[in-house]
Amino acid sequence: MTIVPTTPPVAGASRMRRLFRRGPWEMAASVTIGLGVVMLMQPFFLWAFSWSFVVTLAGTIMFVIVSHFPE
Repeated sequence: MTIVPTTPPVAGASRMRRLFRRGPWEMAASVTIGLGVVMLMQPFFLWAFSWSFVVTLAGTIMFVIVSHFPE
């Protein structure tokens, strides 16, 4: 049994649905995680190594949140 909404969708809802699609945000989160790993493995800049854990953690948290977005 499926439930069909009886009210028409709001015009702004389609804009929000387009903005919060899963695909582009998952790609951005994956790139952020990859950037953090590259920052961790490079031997040249201490600031990049110092911030690598924070960047990787931010990308991971972003990926967990984005995985709940609609397709």
